[in-house]
Amino acid sequence: MTQDARFEDGREAPLNLGALDAEDLTVIASLTQDAVFPASEMRWHRTGARFALLLNRLRHEDTGADRHAPERVQSVLMFNNVLRVASQGVPKGDADTILSLLDITFEPTDAPSGHVTLTLAGDGAIRLEVEALEVTLKDVTRPYVAPSKKRPVHPE
Repeated sequence: MTQDARFEDGREAPLNLGALDAEDLTVIASLTQDAVFPASEMRWHRTGARFALLLNRLRHEDTGADRHAPERVQSVLMFNNVLRVASQGVPKGDADTILSLLDITFEPTDAPSGHVTLTLAGDGAIRLEVEALEVTLKDVTRPYVAPSKKRPVHPE
């Protein structure tokens, strides 16, 4: 027996999403676009083959911009099966350097392995060599009003 959706089912809730292929990753990339994080909030756990970022993610899924200022939420972005990490234009461990995530892409090499590229504002990039694509995005705090009270604008 199936039931119709209830009004309560549509309430705002923390995101907890996973991606196992490039198509899934585009959803996570769209939700993490314009996320900001201190350079000190990224870790590669070599023995666990995981790379994690603690992001201050803009809540693109929140259509309440008419109701309130744009919101951010802290989220953990976790990549599993990571064999190697390389970066360009990214200072490591500097808590004063704030990075802005623009896009995440996956380029297969020898399926299911490949390279995940995190493109950052200012010509920075992080490349992860993965054995297989397995990514999770999980909100870990309550939303808060974005300090700028504005949505980022990208020139076309």
